[in-house]
Amino acid sequence: MLNKATQETVAAGGTAAAPQDIAATMRVLGTSARKAARKLATATTAQKNAALQAMADAIRAATPEILAANARDIEAMKANGQTAAYLDRGTLTEERIEAIAKSLEDIGNLPDPVGQVIAEWDRPNGLHIERVRTPLGVVGVIYESRPNVTADAGALCLKAGNAVILRGGSDTFHSNRAIHAALERGLVAAGLPKEAIQIVPVADRAAVGEMLKGLDGTIDVIIPRGGKSLVARVQAEARVPVFAHLEGICHLFIDKAADLDMAIDVTANAKMRRTGVCGALETLLVDRSVADTHLVPICKALMDRGCEIRGDEEVRARLAEARPASEDDWRTEYLDAILAVRVVDGLDTAIDHIETYGSHHTDGIVTDDPKAAESFFQNVDSAILLHNASTQFADGGEFGMGGEIGIATGRMHARGPVGLEQLTSFKYRVRGSGQMRP
Repeated sequence: MLNKATQETVAAGGTAAAPQDIAATMRVLGTSARKAARKLATATTAQKNAALQAMADAIRAATPEILAANARDIEAMKANGQTAAYLDRGTLTEERIEAIAKSLEDIGNLPDPVGQVIAEWDRPNGLHIERVRTPLGVVGVIYESRPNVTADAGALCLKAGNAVILRGGSDTFHSNRAIHAALERGLVAAGLPKEAIQIVPVADRAAVGEMLKGLDGTIDVIIPRGGKSLVARVQAEARVPVFAHLEGICHLFIDKAADLDMAIDVTANAKMRRTGVCGALETLLVDRSVADTHLVPICKALMDRGCEIRGDEEVRARLAEARPASEDDWRTEYLDAILAVRVVDGLDTAIDHIETYGSHHTDGIVTDDPKAAESFFQNVDSAILLHNASTQFADGGEFGMGGEIGIATGRMHARGPVGLEQLTSFKYRVRGSGQMRP
């Protein structure tokens, strides 16, 4: 009788394996990644860029195979009753595959962070000191749902000189493997080790546990990208540093000085452009001073686009179609066409709500008052803050980073979009002329 984890692996199309076999497989991945990381640390910018272009070409050439693999995953997700938003996150089209390939090329066009001198100074004794960017080493990325993360994470880690071990979700098991196969072909074509980007070959959850142990010291950092339960497990069990990507409970505050047309457009885009992304709006806060003029038009525009409104008493008094919001609604990342709406007593109350219920991911304000915007920026402690712009700009690509592995919501090392610079550490280079310490 197969255990539950092994059954999941078989159902996803993987190979059933005993726990000891999984542990052995993962150790091999770790050892191979460490060897590849040493080579990547000294690879030239030209070599890495050639690999990224070859990977983009391979992705395009493999479009039929990737679509076929994705269709298999989507069929299984539908059979398992996944939501429309979840299906959207996992679905690939020719346009999305082209966007993946273009992202690889964009990353290739970015400046290489490895070797950049961050700071330098001279000491009175004549020593010249430099702080220089270096690769992290081996990065473990554990993610769910989004097959594009396979390419984004692989490409960003490569450009930053890191080897990476990818563990995608079982729902997109075949899509991830098809994309990875193309990446591997690109690496080989460019003369870099194929072990620079590896993917866990089984869907068994035991593989995640092995990664969290650090694979005998071969993994330097773990980056989780997924739901609350995944991130909680990683934070609880990881024996290596973690760049935490927590849920995106994103807020937008409509200030008393907000332009109505802008408020409607920004809110509609923030919520409904793509409901399944982490930067999608989940809670709308409206200043009581403009509740009578702004709330109903904004909510009607959302409802016309198919969004369900869950509101407090004041919202429901103005909007009969709104359902009652519970305490849990203020803490929920819906990733669906549902929005929690509350009327608040001005900017300070809005900030208190965000700091109480938010996840420190992405929050915004719509206002024509620069002082209100500045106060919002100073007092809301989130990784990304926006003024008069959609929360869906919370994306490394939109920041000019070429892509991202995730949005880090912690306060150590990386915060916000995890791009090339965030995937590096640094070392000090000290140049002297025979100085000795007295």
